[in-house]
Amino acid sequence: MDSMITAAARALATGDPLGALKRVALRDDPPALALRGIAMAQLGDFVRAKSLLRAAVRAFGPKEAVARARCVVAEAEVAFASRDLGWPVKALHAARATLEEHGDRANAAHAGYLEVRRLVLIGRIEDAERTLATFDPAPLPPPLKAAHDLVVAGIAMRRLHINTAHQALVRARDAARRAGIPALSAEVDSAFRVLDTPAARVIERGTERDLLPHEVETLLTSKTLVVDACRYALSDAHVTVSLAKRPVLFTLARALAEAWPGDVPRRTLIATAFRTKHPDESHRARLRVEMGRLRSVLRAQASVKATPEGFALTPRHAREVAVLARPVEEEHAAILAFLSDGESWSSSALALALGASQRTVQRALDALAATGKVQSFGRGRARRWMMPPLSGFTTSLLLPALLPSI
Repeated sequence: MDSMITAAARALATGDPLGALKRVALRDDPPALALRGIAMAQLGDFVRAKSLLRAAVRAFGPKEAVARARCVVAEAEVAFASRDLGWPVKALHAARATLEEHGDRANAAHAGYLEVRRLVLIGRIEDAERTLATFDPAPLPPPLKAAHDLVVAGIAMRRLHINTAHQALVRARDAARRAGIPALSAEVDSAFRVLDTPAARVIERGTERDLLPHEVETLLTSKTLVVDACRYALSDAHVTVSLAKRPVLFTLARALAEAWPGDVPRRTLIATAFRTKHPDESHRARLRVEMGRLRSVLRAQASVKATPEGFALTPRHAREVAVLARPVEEEHAAILAFLSDGESWSSSALALALGASQRTVQRALDALAATGKVQSFGRGRARRWMMPPLSGFTTSLLLPALLPSI
């Protein structure tokens, strides 16, 4: 490899894309195309970066398997940065295998971390943990050690293991400083800010206040019966019950929890759960049926008792009852949570991350655009959506995650 290519590669490794381009901007040989692609990615021109990396893959000969695999990994990173979650995972797997076979452990590990970050982003936390458990960060260079700990912190935040996340970010900050890459240090600093930003609201005994991530963790591990409106579940110190697929029961449980230790009138419950302002006998009969179902679901955690005016919730083991609510509650909060990361998303990527149909996501985006909450650019398959970050809030509790249930 000639000296200019070596110098450009070193510039990119230290986060200096302009310095790299000064050395290879006018060259069209395969290594130069690859380096130009990486430089354009660091500058934020993902479309041009993807084009250059694909040209480099085609230009490298069949005997240059390692170089081709490195380009595939770089293209996958560009796709992840541009939130193109539909990129071919099988191609990344094959590139990772090729790199491991030829002893390029650093780039193989980088490919693995891209896989894990994608899994975390689409809510497949258990798969991400299993994949991450196969990595040994000890022999890796500082940039990849920082990447490893950022992934560890991301998973811990989704699990609401805040102390684990903080420790991982401390290690990531140290590794980023040793790497000397400003962009990496900025990413770690951004992750740290999440720990000091309100993540949810708690409603108890008629009062409401914001909670930091560690306060959310403390609440969920306390002796309080928590009606979790972020993940649609009820939890106490003994068990967690998911009501994500039973929205009427969750709505009733939340209404009872917000009124605790008092009761909720039947008319109010009917209006809240069934969305009618003019209840009749059929609504009152349905309410009795749904309350019976709620008693059955919550039998290990609480009882639901009829009162002269309505119904009241009585915890069996917990000392208090609280509602954990999202920092921002509106119809399309989950989409806004993803878009609030400041990146541009395609509707197909949002559909994959949310586990919804692309048409459903597109209708939601159109509705949000009509109110000025999101904006789009580009046309057709190149169309992307974005919005400014939600001011003053961290959105990790709005993102999908698996919950244990009985």
